[in-house]
Amino acid sequence: MASSDGLRVDGIISERDVIRHLARAGADILDLRIADIMIRDVVTCTSEDNIAHLMETMTEHRIRHLPVVEDGIMIGLVSIGDVVKHRIRETEQEAEALKAYIATG
Repeated sequence: MASSDGLRVDGIISERDVIRHLARAGADILDLRIADIMIRDVVTCTSEDNIAHLMETMTEHRIRHLPVVEDGIMIGLVSIGDVVKHRIRETEQEAEALKAYIATG
């Protein structure tokens, strides 16, 4: 991510962006600035968003990272790995609750 003040998200660059520009520019990509490559219309989330919303947003936009922004300031970054780990934990807890329910009749 790029930021002019270290607090706000001005843009984001991913491996895919670099590869796409590499295919277009070849070795000349090494002379480009991040600002020349980065996506400026950054998709973000807030700390109030739920996991289902994050999964939907990441799928819809085909992205693997979401900056977490509050009042225009970046406070964190959520990755697809974070989302998957959380869903696995939720699924395991649901399975344990069902097992306990079945066991107690």
